Amino acid sequence: MDSLLNDCHAILLQGVKLLRTLDGPAYMRRHSNCFDSSIGGHVRHNLDHYWSLLRGLDSGEIDYDARARDAAIEKDPLAAANASEEIATELLKLQGSDIDRELRVKMDTGSYALPEEEWSRSTLRRELQFLLSHTVHHYALITVMCRNLGVTPEPGFGVAPSTLKYQQARV
Repeated sequence: MDSLLNDCHAILLQGVKLLRTLDGPAYMRRHSNCFDSSIGGHVRHNLDHYWSLLRGLDSGEIDYDARARDAAIEKDPLAAANASEEIATELLKLQGSDIDRELRVKMDTGSYALPEEEWSRSTLRRELQFLLSHTVHHYALITVMCRNLGVTPEPGFGVAPSTLKYQQARV
């Protein structure tokens, strides 16, 4: 199994464990004191990026701006857990694919680029690295929100893999 696919799969399942501990009101509560968003909003945003990657693989064009923004995933932690598991399963199906094949990627950067400048060259490996980093970033925000609710995610939730390795090497 490709280690990067394995890491993306594992981090999604880490999220599933947390999602299965949260009730709807906690999941949907807006945390205006620090982020003006909800855990559900962060989870939905994050999963939208994985879906964008998976939808675009056949064409070789990943459009991160064309996200589904599924309200059910934002409002229901069990729907989010199920979607996370589905994405994790789909990622495992990528085993044996050409992880270094070129892709075209689009993401609005806020500038007014010409249409031909909106797309960048990338690879599946680089996009999986982006998704892993993006997931860790959102999990770190979710950790703060959980702690505000009196919920403590498992150790290592929202911590970058490089930081975890560094911490383990110091023990």
